[in-house]
Amino acid sequence: MDLFDARLQSKSHAPLADRMRPRTLDDIVGQEHLLGHGKVLRSLIEKDALQSIILWGPPGTGKTTIASVIAGVTGARFIQISAVNTGLAEARKMIKEAEDTLKLHGRKTILFIDEIHRFNKAQQDAFLPAVESGIVILIGATTENPSFEVNSALLSRSRVFVLHAHTLESLKCIILKALTDTERGLGKEKVALGNEEMDILISASNGDARSLLNILDIAVQLTPQSGEGKKIIRAILEEAAQQKFLRYDTKGEEHYNVISAFIKSMRNSDPNAALYWLARMIEAGEDPLFIARRMVIFASEDVGLADPQAIQLATSVFQAVHQIGMPEGRIPLAHAAVYLAKAQKNNSAYMGIEAALKDAKELGNLPVPLHLRNAVTKLMKGLGYGKGYQYAHNYEEAKTDMECLPEELKGRKYIP
Repeated sequence: MDLFDARLQSKSHAPLADRMRPRTLDDIVGQEHLLGHGKVLRSLIEKDALQSIILWGPPGTGKTTIASVIAGVTGARFIQISAVNTGLAEARKMIKEAEDTLKLHGRKTILFIDEIHRFNKAQQDAFLPAVESGIVILIGATTENPSFEVNSALLSRSRVFVLHAHTLESLKCIILKALTDTERGLGKEKVALGNEEMDILISASNGDARSLLNILDIAVQLTPQSGEGKKIIRAILEEAAQQKFLRYDTKGEEHYNVISAFIKSMRNSDPNAALYWLARMIEAGEDPLFIARRMVIFASEDVGLADPQAIQLATSVFQAVHQIGMPEGRIPLAHAAVYLAKAQKNNSAYMGIEAALKDAKELGNLPVPLHLRNAVTKLMKGLGYGKGYQYAHNYEEAKTDMECLPEELKGRKYIP
């Protein structure tokens, strides 16, 4: 057996997550905002024009994968280290080797540092001269906010790319790739995974693609072979993930039942019930952005004019959950749920727009009163456009008795 055959055999016994790691940019699932055709990071990689970057995102979103793909397409020498098990002396030795490679062969070195936030600021300082002089192109990967965890001097010489948490669709795509790939995946084992079991697997992964494939790998190993292949059942998945899962179909009736209970609990000003139903959704693997979106809607529909700050808080929580992901995102979600449940309620704006929409639909395009129209031409002015218009700021309290509704709706009240 030669070295090449030995590597292939070694790879075939590697964990599923390692075997399924994308080899090309087109293989990567998700992160289309960075790696879609024409997007900036993809263009830099394809042109081999990459400068120092920081990849910031939740676990299992593809930071190491992107680095390994860069290693496959770049013309630079590629070194990968982890801040967990690499000392400063070893890092300095690598920088010296990179400097020698550049001087002797004119070849740059890409240095990928996984979990760069685990290096303290003094340790990070050691890389600064090499980055600044171009001896190495640094790719740092972190799950923490680089603004707080990466040396400001190093950060100013790098471009930060934010990776988003995997969506339900992208996780399903990763599962299907693993189940059907006959070369690196499970295609030859004829693994069957039902919709409910797929939802459970996705819930167990908590958005982490590596965890997703690891659990699937263990479940396949625990599932006995039958004549038709391997059918993975719920109990096996729970054993593989070492946790129990609540019955909750993210597209079925229970999904709508629980979100309904959550909304109605907040509407009834019951923060305890709101937190319970929120916890049910989180534990079941509901998309946290779906929950956050519903709270933004609730802040306008139900809290409304009683507390104008509610919409600002709900929108900020949506952005926070989008940026930090789960599991930490549960904290701002709970913050918003309790605030909205305890807030005073006023749905007059919501009821008002519903009534106005009903009139607009039923009465059609009622003409705009002449006094509210702009007389932008002499002809329009001659037809009476703008005649009788009262400029509110010329009146006490900036208010007049001028009618602003069409004649057919004169006196109509949408807001009490």
